[in-house]
Amino acid sequence: MRPTAIFGAAGTAVTAALVAGLLAAPAADAGERVPGGAAEAKGVQIAAAKAAKKGIKWQDCPAAWGLEKPIQCGFVTVPVDYTKPNGRTIEIAVDRVRSTGKASERQGSLLYNPGGPGGSGMKFPRRVTTKNPLWTKTSKAYDFVGFDPRGVGHSAPISCIDPQKFVAAPKADPVPDSEADKRVQRKKAKEYADGCHERSGALLPHLTTMNTARDVDVVRAALGEKKLNFLGISYGTYLGAVYGTLFPSHVRRMVVDSVVNPAQDNIWYEANLEQDVAFEGRFKDWAKWVAKHDGVYHLGNTQAKVLKQWEKLRASAKKKPIGGVVGPAELISFFQDAAYYDSAWVPVAETWSKYLAGDEKALVEAAGPDLSDTVGNAAKENGNAVYTAVECADAKWPTSWKKWDRDNTRIHQQAPFMTWANAWMNLPCATWKSPQGNPLEVATHKGLPQTLIVQSTRDAATPYVGAVELHKRFKGSRLITEKGAGSHGVVGLVNPCINDRVDAYLVDGKLDAKDVTCAPHATPEPPKAAAAK
Repeated sequence: MRPTAIFGAAGTAVTAALVAGLLAAPAADAGERVPGGAAEAKGVQIAAAKAAKKGIKWQDCPAAWGLEKPIQCGFVTVPVDYTKPNGRTIEIAVDRVRSTGKASERQGSLLYNPGGPGGSGMKFPRRVTTKNPLWTKTSKAYDFVGFDPRGVGHSAPISCIDPQKFVAAPKADPVPDSEADKRVQRKKAKEYADGCHERSGALLPHLTTMNTARDVDVVRAALGEKKLNFLGISYGTYLGAVYGTLFPSHVRRMVVDSVVNPAQDNIWYEANLEQDVAFEGRFKDWAKWVAKHDGVYHLGNTQAKVLKQWEKLRASAKKKPIGGVVGPAELISFFQDAAYYDSAWVPVAETWSKYLAGDEKALVEAAGPDLSDTVGNAAKENGNAVYTAVECADAKWPTSWKKWDRDNTRIHQQAPFMTWANAWMNLPCATWKSPQGNPLEVATHKGLPQTLIVQSTRDAATPYVGAVELHKRFKGSRLITEKGAGSHGVVGLVNPCINDRVDAYLVDGKLDAKDVTCAPHATPEPPKAAAAK
């Protein structure tokens, strides 16, 4: 799942042979209910057949997209509503870079989703053009293909609020001091939900994970692939799980990394509550690391002292926003990066240390808004809008404020770092005006090959239990556990125990006979500490 933002203000027919052959939806066994709905499955067949016939008109990417040659861009047409495949359509933006190996080495396309909901995968081909060494072997075998899911970026983007208002700061402290504070936040959440309906209402009922999975299958057909190779991170693992359930016979190889718990009763209300607890644990992991390097950062030589400094910083920013723009809400947005990724441990600690030493500018630049970045702010607002729309549409959310209040008050007692911030971000789903569906029962169906699951045990955004649950549901899958680590997104980190196995699976189709536990990747070190060795 995506990093938690802090709430702001508020056709023609096709031949039967084409449909039933290369592009057929997964066949159900006799008496088996078609997962996700028969009408939608038929709609995917029709849309995929059209896409296969049309293909993708690849060309140089628009300059404004920031994707250099030899990356190419194009569009794939999909129905807004798969029960009406000849009705209204939208365009899904895709890009690719061709495989770098010989023709005999090529194994097709590797499609990528980075998470969210609301994340763009369009930068994935840059792992090849920037010569990222972790992807050298895989890029010889595959075209790297990215896409903007429906509603995101260049794929019929949605909006819920004016982007400049969305990023404006400082915002109210997420942690309420009174019932009045809660009423203010509830009002903002409803205003945001209403704004989504007013600005993007026509698309909202169709912004579901199941529809995005159907889009993925149409993209597969447009690429000319009989079976799909898929790499999903974070929310992309849930997209992969849903795709594998709906289209098991269309999967060739699948890697899912940092896994959303796909249990129906976990999507999405419970998932966010579990996330709050896990973030607290990982934030404390970082505080312990900061204390270990007190000689560099001077933020306290014990975990407790570092956490006390954090509370002191929050209180000070609440009383008087730093630089006039960084209050507690902005601090949580910035500091949560350290709970998400090890790569943020050093820069977040350095920025905090500079602030305590008198350098206010560094913290304001890191945590404050940049109202001049209209393009970036629009992307942030769009990402948040899609996150909200998909999670609200995927599942039915509690509508009782008493339940929200009771659950988040209870969890805040043990996990104060970001419980209330997360609650306010998701609260629009309590007053969502568009239909809310039922999550798909993720399960193994005939034709699904072995998949590879990768997960760290201390992941905050997608707790480890999610990987275990998907492992149970996808029969024959293999789980690689990075024990003692907690970065969100593992396959992009340097850990040969993991990197070599991902390469072996994607390039050679090889999996270990049993699940594997790997030691953690190297813990970050402050530049001064590293230089002293």
